[in-house]
Amino acid sequence: MQETEKKTGFTAQDICHIAVFTALIAILAQISIPLPGGVPLTLQTFAVPLAGLVLGAKKGTTSTLIYVLLAAAGVPVLAGMKGGLGAVLGMTGGFVLSFPLMALFAGFAAGKTVRDARLWFWLVLGALVNYAVGTAWFMWIAGTDIRGALAACVLPFLPTAVLKIVLSGMAGTLMRGMLGKTGLLYG
Repeated sequence: MQETEKKTGFTAQDICHIAVFTALIAILAQISIPLPGGVPLTLQTFAVPLAGLVLGAKKGTTSTLIYVLLAAAGVPVLAGMKGGLGAVLGMTGGFVLSFPLMALFAGFAAGKTVRDARLWFWLVLGALVNYAVGTAWFMWIAGTDIRGALAACVLPFLPTAVLKIVLSGMAGTLMRGMLGKTGLLYG
């Protein structure tokens, strides 16, 4: 067993995979469309479950935890090149803070095929948790009621949420299969 694996429980290859997905989430966060309600449409919610599906629950969750910690430390990895504790704890902070749960649930589906209902169950559950935490947080920070929060945080995003779930499910299972065949991914 190598020294890195003894200290962290991760191999050097695992750490590289985690870093790649942390960077992917940060990059896709920059593909952002501001909306009037204050919650932007981003590709983070495509990248986060993708990390869980490809890397599995432990490594996928770790990649999103690192992403959130980088953002909290001030690294401009959030949508619009934002970072800092104020951005993480701002109106959309509940969405960001629930990313590790979203990746964890997607990770439970790692290795499932697109024909396996459990894949879709875990992806949908992750998205629902992300919406629930993000909407509740938005209500608390913005001081709005449930109707206003649903109008700002949920309703405009439902069509793209379905699309992102389907695309992350398909892309994640494909990527995991390809990486597994090449020997670049294990566990």
